[in-house]
Amino acid sequence: MQTTTIKIDSAAIVLKLLGDKTRLTMVKLLETHNCCVCEFVEIFQASQPSISQHLRKLRDVGLVNEQRRGQWIFYSINTEHAFFPFLKEVLKQVPKQDYRIKYLEENGTRITCC
Repeated sequence: MQTTTIKIDSAAIVLKLLGDKTRLTMVKLLETHNCCVCEFVEIFQASQPSISQHLRKLRDVGLVNEQRRGQWIFYSINTEHAFFPFLKEVLKQVPKQDYRIKYLEENGTRITCC
């Protein structure tokens, strides 16, 4: 299997973004679940503007995609991005965060925005 290497400057940008606990957790969640802003607001107990800023930073470098569904915007990992193989290797070292989605489902807040 051939691996793609990225430049040190690009790696530093990705690692700096992932150095924030909230963004790292978001990306780990997005590894297996598409999520909307309202779900992240509930998970992190943070304001919508704060969550949107974190997502904007990830979107601006292309790590996440956004898709509008009605009035809601859902986020997912951009698996087509050149940094994805690097991101995937980093995420292998991070513990699963599925319990956060399970919490939303149990409280009926997983699908409140759909």
